[in-house]
Amino acid sequence: MRMIALALSSLAAVGLWTGAATAQGPVPRPAAVVNGMAITMAEVETLMKQAPPTAVPLSDAQKRQIQRDVLEMLISDTLFQQLMRRAGPRIEIAEVNKVVADLVESLRKQGKTLADFLKENGQNEAQLRSGIVTKLQWDGYVKDHFLEADVKKYYEQNREFFDRVAVRASHVVIRISPNTPEAEQQLVRAKLDALRQDILAGKIDFADAARKYSQDSSAANGGDIGYFPRKLVVDESYAKTAYPLKVGEISPVVQTEFGMYLIKVTDRKPGMPSDYNQIKDAVKELYVQEAQMNLIAQQRKAAQVEINLP
Repeated sequence: MRMIALALSSLAAVGLWTGAATAQGPVPRPAAVVNGMAITMAEVETLMKQAPPTAVPLSDAQKRQIQRDVLEMLISDTLFQQLMRRAGPRIEIAEVNKVVADLVESLRKQGKTLADFLKENGQNEAQLRSGIVTKLQWDGYVKDHFLEADVKKYYEQNREFFDRVAVRASHVVIRISPNTPEAEQQLVRAKLDALRQDILAGKIDFADAARKYSQDSSAANGGDIGYFPRKLVVDESYAKTAYPLKVGEISPVVQTEFGMYLIKVTDRKPGMPSDYNQIKDAVKELYVQEAQMNLIAQQRKAAQVEINLP
């Protein structure tokens, strides 16, 4: 992950960053402030410039969405850094120096310098070192907190994924955000509940209902979204609802951050039994990755985040 914001806020904390900006004029309004730590528009723009070119020019709305997505990534990185500074192990400067020296040697073999690397990644050395500290802290945190027994339990709880079971589903979705007023959410839920009863009563076919009411691109295909595994592809609430369904069964209304859904499972592939001992490294990698995402999500709920994008 790109760990950028902490180095900037550290400079601000001792008056260096703010002082430099003040000498040249007013401090620009940050893109966001996370628990008092600023994320600048310059950081957002730097990452946006690193995005690969598109086949056709982006609309203004698409550019704004990318800007928001980049900012969300930086907010997550900042929250993660803040967590590691509180809960991660202490990292000695010698450890950071060794990582930097190894990187310099690797770059030298490629005919590059550290300055080249920093320019390509839109960083300075302070930001690079801050990111290295966070990575080393996370490695130590993982070693201290995640045991072999935890990994094995995670494997057993997610056997469908590791056995490569796949479900095919169709859905009807009405788009609402988590911030939609409760009264409006209740109206949408009631509408989908009534539609589900009509489908069960045979008054309308599920595919026809999707074509008529669903608010995404799958509507044209009768709501069909194809096959997906238990994890990593669709929202967890969606997958958690879909996987226990029998073929032909229709779910109650399920809500995710993207909207409210009726889900119908149309097929299931049984996959093949997996062997934990053969894939335990991959299991641990996924377990740790998911744990990291959950930790960041928990931090976000309790964080004070001010977003200033238009």
